[in-house]
Amino acid sequence: MQVSVLASGSKGNSIFVEVAGTRLLIDAGISARRIKKSLAEIDVAVEDLDGILLTHEHRDHVGGLKTLTKNYRLPIYTRADTFRSMYCAADIPEECCQAIGEDFQIGGLDIRAFNISHDAADPVGYSIRKKDFKCTVVTDLGFVSSSVQAAIDNSNMLVLEANHDPQLLRDGSYPWALKQRILSNRGHLSNNDAAWAIVRMQKQQTKVLLAHLSEENNRPEVAHSTICEIIQSQGFALGAELNLHLTKPDETVTLFAD
Repeated sequence: MQVSVLASGSKGNSIFVEVAGTRLLIDAGISARRIKKSLAEIDVAVEDLDGILLTHEHRDHVGGLKTLTKNYRLPIYTRADTFRSMYCAADIPEECCQAIGEDFQIGGLDIRAFNISHDAADPVGYSIRKKDFKCTVVTDLGFVSSSVQAAIDNSNMLVLEANHDPQLLRDGSYPWALKQRILSNRGHLSNNDAAWAIVRMQKQQTKVLLAHLSEENNRPEVAHSTICEIIQSQGFALGAELNLHLTKPDETVTLFAD
């Protein structure tokens, strides 16, 4: 199993996942050229992708989709309302659009799309399984519901949002309306909430990639220290059951699992 976060943050998001030879892209929120270049750096060709999974329709998750589908005609999987709500909906070939429900398969992988709370049409996270291996991606959510908590349980790889530090957000330069949106239950997950989701999850040698860190309302060292402190206060040893890693907005971060 390989997870490569090609980009993560408010300027664009895209994640490559390979399990048992099936290659998927989760979100395409950076340019098609950058996606192609980033994939080439990990020895993957865009043409070899088995599909693109979209979490929701915001531009930082679909910005490169128009060019990717035009050039490569890759199948795109997401909820019907997400397809309808994309700014580029009219430019996506109909034959590329694969509307999904909750459970579906690609290349022998069992995939579950689970609902999350965000200010989008029908946003989802994804759990990808093959036998005993499980990779879960969940970003852009205002809070961790019981169903989301269940979805991340027993993940070997977990890409989890740690968007902001509440105090940095409140003291920052964003307009108050935007601060309220981010802090709402349809906004983005704080460092603290991410930490408690990790604490509560059922674990089995889990590698966690902390994603979608705000460049203004968070700091990598703040996110890491806050989450580590909460996890360790609850009696979990980092490096045994858990390994934490930070993603970056402009650099690929890759992890492997046996």
